[in-house]
Amino acid sequence: MLINVNDINLFYEEKGNGRPLLMIHGNSEDHTIFDEASEILKDHFTVYLLDSRDHGQSDKVKELHYDDMADDIVAFLKKKDLKDVVFYGISDGGILGLLVAQKTDRVSRLIVSGANLTPSGVKAHLRLLIKVLYFFTKQSKLKMMLVEPNITAEELTRIKIKTTIIVGEKDLVSLDENKIIHDSIKNSKLIVLPNEGHTSYINHNTKIAYIILDEIEEDNKQSK
Repeated sequence: MLINVNDINLFYEEKGNGRPLLMIHGNSEDHTIFDEASEILKDHFTVYLLDSRDHGQSDKVKELHYDDMADDIVAFLKKKDLKDVVFYGISDGGILGLLVAQKTDRVSRLIVSGANLTPSGVKAHLRLLIKVLYFFTKQSKLKMMLVEPNITAEELTRIKIKTTIIVGEKDLVSLDENKIIHDSIKNSKLIVLPNEGHTSYINHNTKIAYIILDEIEEDNKQSK
């Protein structure tokens, strides 16, 4: 399905019933990375799988900025009138989660994987690869990763909702970066997954579905 927000068309899939769960992919990916996980999650949530601008079946743009992408998500939540939303994002999607949680009260639970606060939060060998690829392709997606995001620890203190920060033991984003996120968000916990990389437990994988379910089940137990 297509929905128009901020003068662009975003593609999304909707499946299941229950509390809304929004899942956002990483850079140069699309919503289909969650196909397997969403088949499990749809029995517990109404799952919304969104293609970010300039990704998948959403409209292309000349320039990409995380703040614009976050504004798209906020507009999507408003247009669909979604509240009490669980937000899950991987990599760029995790960055967007950190921004969206500061921009709207429609998200009440945040789970992010492999998010970085600045370009230097990505390990050096990947930064070098991105620079080389951008030199030859001039892709806006790569350019964005070289200069953004620029999220401060002070900005993260604005996030008051319960947050789970996930990082793989072999992640492309440094553990120190994830510790800063954890230390800056008061109501948060950090999960380090042994033997996992940046997306090994996420892309076309059901592991992330069970992690999300475990986190929400823990919330429900604590609220009783």
